[in-house]
Amino acid sequence: MSSPVAEAKIKLSYPIYAADFDPYNSSFLLVGGGGGEGRSGIPNKITLLNASKKNELSEFVDIELSRDEDSVTSLAIAQSTETWATAFAGINSSTKDQQAGKNEHLRSFLLEYPQRRKTGTEGLASEKKPATKSTETPKGETKALGKASLFKPSKAAKKETFQRVLRLSKKKKENGPRLGAVATGLAPAGEIVLFGADTSRPGPKDIWSRIQLDDKEEAADVDITELEPRESEEGVRFRVAYCTDYKVYITDVDDKTKDNGCLCQNIYSLPQSDTSASSKLRPRLRCLRFITPQLLVVLQNNPQGKGAELFLLEISGIATLRKVLRRKIKSATALSITRLDASTPSEIDQHVIAVAGADSSITILTLDRFTSSPRGKLKFRSHTFLPSVHPTSITSLAFSTFIPPTTNWKDTPPQYVKLASTSIANTCVVHTLPLSPYPSPPKPDSPARYLLVSPGRSTMTQNSISMLVALFAIAIAAFFLQAFTEIRGGTPEYLGVKQWLPDTVHDLIARPYMFEDAASTAITTPLSKVSEAAETPIQVVKSAASKAQEKLGLRALLSQRNIGSDTSDNANHAIIVRHEDEENSLSAELRHPSQLVEGEHNAKRWEELQKHEKEAWKKRLSDAGEWAIDEGESVLKGIFFSGLGAAVGAAAGGG
Repeated sequence: MSSPVAEAKIKLSYPIYAADFDPYNSSFLLVGGGGGEGRSGIPNKITLLNASKKNELSEFVDIELSRDEDSVTSLAIAQSTETWATAFAGINSSTKDQQAGKNEHLRSFLLEYPQRRKTGTEGLASEKKPATKSTETPKGETKALGKASLFKPSKAAKKETFQRVLRLSKKKKENGPRLGAVATGLAPAGEIVLFGADTSRPGPKDIWSRIQLDDKEEAADVDITELEPRESEEGVRFRVAYCTDYKVYITDVDDKTKDNGCLCQNIYSLPQSDTSASSKLRPRLRCLRFITPQLLVVLQNNPQGKGAELFLLEISGIATLRKVLRRKIKSATALSITRLDASTPSEIDQHVIAVAGADSSITILTLDRFTSSPRGKLKFRSHTFLPSVHPTSITSLAFSTFIPPTTNWKDTPPQYVKLASTSIANTCVVHTLPLSPYPSPPKPDSPARYLLVSPGRSTMTQNSISMLVALFAIAIAAFFLQAFTEIRGGTPEYLGVKQWLPDTVHDLIARPYMFEDAASTAITTPLSKVSEAAETPIQVVKSAASKAQEKLGLRALLSQRNIGSDTSDNANHAIIVRHEDEENSLSAELRHPSQLVEGEHNAKRWEELQKHEKEAWKKRLSDAGEWAIDEGESVLKGIFFSGLGAAVGAAAGGG
């Protein structure tokens, strides 16, 4: 999930509440905030920052605001050229003016850019060049353009209403109209005002429509998208979506049918708990953004600090795909989305999403929409998690606008998208996210599509492959388990594995494994009652170098012979198993070949025994726990047997 992300950070002299990039140049970032009205000593300001370098932020322009008025609560760049830009800001009038029923909350400013203005790509590329001495870049100038009051005057005794939300639509055409929306905060009755934003001094005359909310209801967030014009119809249409704590609404407006009211449709409501109507037990909607005119992404905080999640909402009211954020994120405070446009039609439409957590973390993910699918197949994909970006809570997030290059991909410099975040700790941080061409490499002599995360397999395909791999692994494990238990004699022979294996391999598996320390202990344990350290009763060749062996268990002698094969000549010794008729007991001895005499006490190799003798010995050894049927006869080959055969033969003759 992690990815190399360059970070630039700056600390200003005031708390920062809002930020916005120049839509045509990501080298310029506008931020605003302040200490509000009073004598706190903290100024109210709007600052234009130079964000052209990946690892450094610097100040271009400062707009000093009155300390007798409120701080900046919302901010957006309305118009932009190569030499200047206009910006709208939410700033409350002084308390005295508000009590008098006058609150000019919407302000506009003109910012003149410095003369030598670099584009975002030039600024990033310049970092690779050696530093050269140059004169200081001339700073631009700023000027206040206008003040306006778009909200209806409040009749409440306590005047606390402020401009909580400011949202502007994105321009699809160079000279097309632009719609703006402002929403109240702390108002007795919430209100959203839609106005024409293609002017530098918006006022009451530019209002398109008003949306009145219910008592004690506020708009948590607002977003606007432009609709395609209908056939044989002039003008521009917009779709507006807003959410309260528990509901989502949409409405359509156009520049030809402006009025002072519009009909909003409630398309989604959070379910209420059946056990309690307490708001503490209900999730809350925090932010929303358009993906397409028919699809929204909504940020929801779960009750009692139990996390946050994103979900997709169709305008028909159906909530579809969901993405739960990390468990450590108790709630979310901000959301920003940017679309990675393509210069030519593409099979994939990718949006980059950033979510700020209450723990000052930022989660970055993508939403892929595959346009080749009939309904546009959708998939969330995690990209990066940035912990503790700021010392305190994040107040705003803002993505730069990605403008796709039209030149050949080989001649195009590295492409990036930037993410700015601010906090009340006076800090602003800009992360630069590198983009990759898609497909990689693109077709020769054609512009590349740039994405943050290359699309992978679909969720259904990935799940199917994972399931097949798991089933295959289970089948292999079951096969080997069945084969092993068949060799050990634990189950009937369905596979017939014994017939596939050579005797040597079969014997290794069929004979129980004995650890060295267990074998050495077993060596001192006789098969039946035998006196410890007893001399071998048969010594046909007397030699000082050869001494009698103790009577030991058959399994122990086999282990002794195998264990000692690398360090002694035990492997050349013979094992004799005897049956004592008088005591009806078994004993096993390990003898050197020089101590053996053919036919001694009718001692015969296993291979020399008759069938009825073998059956008798197998039964006797099995009863004594020294041999099992599943071990096979191969483990008995080469062992001498004495005593039991005569008794069996006599019994057979008598019968």
